[in-house]
Amino acid sequence: MDFGIALPAAADSWTIVKRAEELGFTHAWFYDTQMLTADCFVAMAAAAVNTRRIRLGTGVLVPSNRIAPVAANALASLNKLAPGRIDFGIGTGFTARRAMGFGAIKIKAMETYIRQVYGLLRGETVDFEMEGERRKIRFLNPELDLFNTRDPIKLHLSAYGPRTRALAARLGAGWIDFVSNVATGMREVEAMRAEWQNAGHPPSDFSATAFAVGCVLAEGEPADSERAMAQAGPRAAVMLHRAADEALAGLKPGTPMPTQGAEIEGYIKLARGFDPETRYLENHRGHLMMVKPEERPFVTADLIRATTFTATEPGIRDDIDALRRAGFTQFVICLMPGQEAALADWARLRKVFAA
Repeated sequence: MDFGIALPAAADSWTIVKRAEELGFTHAWFYDTQMLTADCFVAMAAAAVNTRRIRLGTGVLVPSNRIAPVAANALASLNKLAPGRIDFGIGTGFTARRAMGFGAIKIKAMETYIRQVYGLLRGETVDFEMEGERRKIRFLNPELDLFNTRDPIKLHLSAYGPRTRALAARLGAGWIDFVSNVATGMREVEAMRAEWQNAGHPPSDFSATAFAVGCVLAEGEPADSERAMAQAGPRAAVMLHRAADEALAGLKPGTPMPTQGAEIEGYIKLARGFDPETRYLENHRGHLMMVKPEERPFVTADLIRATTFTATEPGIRDDIDALRRAGFTQFVICLMPGQEAALADWARLRKVFAA
């Protein structure tokens, strides 16, 4: 089983990625969430020139936020710096769109975007629409060797529903799932593997990546300790943000909520007090990076345990092993700003599965 890290992009993220490479991690995924983090392609470029083996991926890019020729150009540019080490993770949009007050894009639009990006990377001339007009576009001078369209760039889809899972299978893409707990992850990987088999792909080509948040607790340490709150609490807070979006903005539900308890209802009541015209700005500030003071009362130990991999080392080891046996091929731990020291805890767990 491969182990990776995911992190909010910063201009100097390469220092963390280099350390992860030294510790044996195989992948680094960079959030593409404008105005919440730095630009992921800037961070990935710095990581590309400061590492040698670790794979670098967008985790995940949202089509509406970068037009297809710009995305293809950026991926090909990275591929020049780290040939064959670039992964293209893509999704219909949660954080990057909800932080601007928008819902997810349509699946058909994402499929068209993917086909445009890969058509360009193959050197084809593709149809492209912008500002209501259609044009044929292509890379104009690949012979100058300013970028790399020769080495493969693997596609990964963030896919939670049956239609996006079917698209991932149809395209032969790697699959990304944000896993809150083992039971949910096992159900979802089973559904994805069925789609993969229905598409006629060899089981050996199946690639399933579990993104997760958590904290490796010391014996007797509570799940809402200061350390656990900093490392795992932001994922629990994301579920509050999701619930507020769905209750107040009318956005379609995403993954099922792990609980509908007092924490959720309490936060929704708080969010009703945000300015209705810009409540999404306050709701998503700090999204998957920190627990804001006003939401701290609702990020309880129970919610952290229900939404993250927060337990002592033996417990987390068993949970990861269950995901591995269920069919996940990569486990990715999301690191929070200022909590990079947690990498050492997860490196110990990685070693268990490398043996």
